[in-house]
Amino acid sequence: MSSMVVAGPGARTGVVVELRPRVQRVSAARPPRAEAPLRLTRRGRVVLSLLALLVVALGAVLFASGADADAPAAPHEVTVHTVASGESLWQIASAATPAGQDVRDVMDDVMELNQLSGSQLSVGQQLVVPVLP
Repeated sequence: MSSMVVAGPGARTGVVVELRPRVQRVSAARPPRAEAPLRLTRRGRVVLSLLALLVVALGAVLFASGADADAPAAPHEVTVHTVASGESLWQIASAATPAGQDVRDVMDDVMELNQLSGSQLSVGQQLVVPVLP
């Protein structure tokens, strides 16, 4: 132990302050501290419940929106038409359209059958055209 006398302006003379070094005692025989078990707060339980509901709802949406396969569509009879100079998709579709049916519907069918993105045609291009009753 060491002692020190404090003397200075405003200090009382004759006061002795003892300085002790801090000693930390470590016991080697002490087992390591076991961690406390996980405890959920109310907010944590609410968050976990909402997360579980979200997973269930997402699963229900994914399984409910699955494609429901119908019977395959009946095959359509088609012909192959070679595009002549100055011929348009409208003219080809109107020639294949039966009376009472809209030419635009047949035009859409021709575009879908031939995987056309627009109505532009090239001379000599071969198109599959449906034969409608």
